[in-house]
Amino acid sequence: MPTWRPLAPAIRAAAGVVVAVMAVASLCACGPDATSASESALPSTERAPGLAASDRLDAAIEQVMARTDVPGVIVGIWGPEGDYVRAFGVANKTTRAPMKIDMYTRIGSITKTFTITALLKLVDQGKLRLDDPIAKFIPGVPSGDVITIRFLSQMQSGLVTYDGVPEFEAAFLADPQRTFTPQQLLNYALDKPLQFPPGTKYDYCNTNTVLLGLVVEKLSGQRLADYVSDNILVPLKLTHTSVPSTSALPEPHPQGYTVIDGTERVTTDWNPSWAWSNGNMISTLDDMRIWARALSSGELLSEEMRNERFSSALPMSETAKYGVGAFESGGWIGHSGVTPGFETVVVGLPEEQTTLALFANTDVPHEVGTDLARAVTEIISPGHVYR
Repeated sequence: MPTWRPLAPAIRAAAGVVVAVMAVASLCACGPDATSASESALPSTERAPGLAASDRLDAAIEQVMARTDVPGVIVGIWGPEGDYVRAFGVANKTTRAPMKIDMYTRIGSITKTFTITALLKLVDQGKLRLDDPIAKFIPGVPSGDVITIRFLSQMQSGLVTYDGVPEFEAAFLADPQRTFTPQQLLNYALDKPLQFPPGTKYDYCNTNTVLLGLVVEKLSGQRLADYVSDNILVPLKLTHTSVPSTSALPEPHPQGYTVIDGTERVTTDWNPSWAWSNGNMISTLDDMRIWARALSSGELLSEEMRNERFSSALPMSETAKYGVGAFESGGWIGHSGVTPGFETVVVGLPEEQTTLALFANTDVPHEVGTDLARAVTEIISPGHVYR
């Protein structure tokens, strides 16, 4: 596909999507090198005897991978019936090194859940209210006296997403190693008219979370990375989760693959600064097991904040709704993430005390995370299917 623009409306409608990068990944069909899931190595596998659906899960995941040409996948399910943790396929299409369950990966828009949880902790501390206007904290936002913290958190602001602006798209593709500051990201969007009156529609917008990240910094007096570390990562002992300051991924890690203008590109060391509070974080499957539970249960927040999560949510599709920094689909609460070369889904089903996290080392096709999560939940929770 020659341009990004025809895909923008559909892309923005999908939760957890880093908009422009999904468009980058969707410019063409998937890369030419199909990879068999059977290449996963035995040391990358943990199958609990109590999880009777293990063989069905293996088959379902392998079918999705074969259909979509995904190089590698890591999947973890933790629940009362047992645990299922397994790596499939390859981490490197050149060396054929297998995926491993302990690999670090970029988690894309799962980062939003950390940013907005940090924000809600400040609300719990009385430093702001969800219905405060953004103009109270950040100047220069169009209709900033009408757009509230709640509207930003729930993707109801009406602002243009900076990564859907052609000038940003051109700058990013011209140099994926470029460092962007939060203000530079905002400069691509805040001179544009609103798409709709604030609070009237759902529209996934990365500009929203950049503004919220700046609010966290202003009210906490700390860098966003430091506040997230002190108030979320350390208390939950997420020792393998980080907000990177460079383009490097810790070892071990898979290569990330995307396709631009028909050419496959390795994205592993692309600079994540363009995504900042939206999608720059790195983690592992085991840490995301902890975060899926904490996020879906709201354990770091007051009861009031947990009750606010979906109190004024708008539908993002026929089967899901987007609340304050998290979405709900089929009873599963959490988020998905897409960044160049990587897709992630991290969700919990509190009703059944079950959590699910999965990583793929490609973002082509951009719906592969949803396909995998749907295939898994059709087996483990047929009354609660992720769509």
